[in-house]
Amino acid sequence: MAFEPKPKRPVKEIKYSETRLYTDADLKNYTEEELKNFKCKHPIPDVEELEKGPWPSFVSDAKRNALHRKKLGQDKLMIDVEVTEDLLGLLQQSFDDGETHWKHGGIVGVMGYGGGVIGRYSDLAEKYPAVAHFHTIRVNQPASKFYNTDFLRTICDLWEYRGSGLMNLHGSTGDLIFLGTFTEQLEPIFFELTHVLDQDLGGSGSNLRTPECCLGKARCEFALYDTQEMCYEMTNYYQDELHRPAFPYKFKFKFDGCPNGCVASIARADLSFIGTWRDDIRIDQEAVKAYIAGDFTPNAGALAGRDWGKFDIQKEVIDLCPSKCMAMVNGKLVINNKECVRCMHCINTMPRALRPGTDTGISLLCGAKAPILEGAQLSTLIVPFMKAEPPYDNIKEIIEKIFEWWMEEGKNRERVGELIQRVGLPKFLEVLELPAAPQFVKAPRSNPYIFWKEEDVAGGWKRDINEYRQRHKR
Repeated sequence: MAFEPKPKRPVKEIKYSETRLYTDADLKNYTEEELKNFKCKHPIPDVEELEKGPWPSFVSDAKRNALHRKKLGQDKLMIDVEVTEDLLGLLQQSFDDGETHWKHGGIVGVMGYGGGVIGRYSDLAEKYPAVAHFHTIRVNQPASKFYNTDFLRTICDLWEYRGSGLMNLHGSTGDLIFLGTFTEQLEPIFFELTHVLDQDLGGSGSNLRTPECCLGKARCEFALYDTQEMCYEMTNYYQDELHRPAFPYKFKFKFDGCPNGCVASIARADLSFIGTWRDDIRIDQEAVKAYIAGDFTPNAGALAGRDWGKFDIQKEVIDLCPSKCMAMVNGKLVINNKECVRCMHCINTMPRALRPGTDTGISLLCGAKAPILEGAQLSTLIVPFMKAEPPYDNIKEIIEKIFEWWMEEGKNRERVGELIQRVGLPKFLEVLELPAAPQFVKAPRSNPYIFWKEEDVAGGWKRDINEYRQRHKR
């Protein structure tokens, strides 16, 4: 059955024939010969070194954009026609001086939205006036990054007209990134995004960043909950946290449909939602035999192209199981599901023989981040399993406890994972009113000391020394 999205309100249909700003002749207005002879108005010898080598270069793309804008002419553009050339010149200047010439301008607000625009200003505005302002705008991507060419063409025309024409698809949080425009263009861009394209800005600053999800049930057979539905719901439900920065620092939601982790939530999200199951892995023993016999190709053919030899289930599946919970017994594959850590390796290797269980939900993990103030962290498991069904009230209850505690206890620019590291996981679990569980422990502790609370110690702190000596005579 074809995938049909289930919008909660009518979705505006974008037709490029109605929204386009430029003709085909405008968009294809230079020849390859003209590009070959194009010279930037600034000498950029070090920058042009980046064009050499086997890989595509952003410098070559920037030159194409510079020539294209020059041929379009200033009357068809709202910011300086030479913005890309001044950008390349400023980059060369940074190479020459050994330091950046960008000043971070904080967050530049637009009416009704406190986040979303990243301020950028040059400290060499007189020499490079076209990049005196170079604000970056995040645009909230559609769930799973599904969009059509009408949408893309319209959004590219808008940015060509009111910005530099340079874009980044996609940022690490998934947003469509508009690179470089002047302050005067921000309100018109925001108006056109919301009123013409039916699109919102993405999160920037100390707020909830744009939630991101994998393809989910739209295209993936392994998705264990509806990532798109949940991402859409959380994006809309937490609009105030997205639009008005009120946190100590940034906070990211990322939704992985299964433990394969296609959006790497465990490495990048302050709150990771990872699809999982709590019953047994389903086994088709006949398909297992077919893999062993060589009738089915392992890894669904992903490793084709080389002769890897005959498939060896012991070597390629059983011995690679991290919790050693698998074995072949009397010609049948046996799994000790209580020991399974949901790594997905066996399922990925033999997808026709093994399937996740049917009692599905999510694992909730907290605290991943990149190395800014402290080192990089992976998120920590806080709920091994919970159901993920609309309206997700069970999940929202935990989210709001985290937000409230972090806003009260977090230092400025301290991610929630750093706060957990600073005060300790027991305190965090206490705040969430969650019991400690064996799944939280990666390895036995090396510190021999445990600091107990009085109410956790039988009899409390006060002891009768005489009673103690009756039991422990000298």
